This record gives sequence, C-alpha cells and structure tokens, in this order.
Amino acid sequence: MSTATALRESKADAAYPPDATDRRLIVATQEGLPRVSRPYHAVAEKLGISADEVMARLQRMLDGGMIRRIGAVPNHYALGYGANGMSVWDVPDARVRELGKKIGELDFVSHCYHRPRHLPDWPYNFFAMVHGRDRAEVEAKVAQIAALLGDADRGHTVLYSTRILKKSGLRLGG
Repeated sequence: MSTATALRESKADAAYPPDATDRRLIVATQEGLPRVSRPYHAVAEKLGISADEVMARLQRMLDGGMIRRIGAVPNHYALGYGANGMSVWDVPDARVRELGKKIGELDFVSHCYHRPRHLPDWPYNFFAMVHGRDRAEVEAKVAQIAALLGDADRGHTVLYSTRILKKSGLRLGG
C-alpha cells in the first residue's frame, strides 16, 4: 500500500501560489509518504522543516485545491478483491452532484466521477468504481447502486479491469 498526494491538473484552483518549500514538499511526497510510523516527521527531516509545518502546508494545499487528496492506494487484488468494475451511468446532469454524494458514501464504492457524455456513442456521465471478490459480487453491488438511483438511472453498464495499471498523476521534477 502506498500513500500519495495527487496534484490538481490546473493551478487556477489554488488559493495561493506555491513557494519553493511547497514545491519541495510536493516533489518529496508525490511518489508516496514514507512507510514509517511517523511519515510527516520523516518528510520534515528530509526537507529541514518541522513536522507541524509539513502538516500545515499539506492542509493549506488541500484546502486551497492545489492537491486533491492524501490517501492510501490499496492493491485490491492483494486484499482478495479479484473483480474491479467501473460502473458507468446515464443520470440527469442536474442531479449528478446530489447522486454522487449518495453513491460515494457507499462502502464498496472507492471513487466516483462526473464525466462528459460523448453522444451518440457514449451516453454515460457518472462513473462509480466498485470492487468485489468476483464479478457476481460486483454485479450485486451495481444492482444496489441502481436501486438507490431509482428513476435517475437511465442506463448503465460495467467495465471490468483486465490488468493492473500503475496509477499516477501529474509529477513535478525535483
């Protein structure tokens, strides 16, 4: 399991411009936090600043939108989840935010997104990643989502992972 910070694709959302220390902090954490009992202290030592400053700067970058999240990225296969399905849904555009909050709270949905449609070939505008021990478990969970969406579900399908891909976002050079 690794922990990573994900950079926003656009700095336009940032509340303040990053300074040299922010950039060094991003570079030091973009591949993940150290897997030690006190990761922020280890980063602080590497950068020559306090752990409190590391945490305050990361929080400020989260609050300002410069980074999206700090979180664990589990290997689902190692945890026994052999089926990973991206469920894609056609829901009313005006309800995507409301429905996203509802579906995103489900413990079996690891993440969900609002994405543009590409008509006429791709009518789906809402994506929710579902993990299960097998495809039957994923299908049962997708059925739960469909029940929660009710009439807002105007069509859906599930796209299954066929191999593990390395997940990474934008990376800054050191």
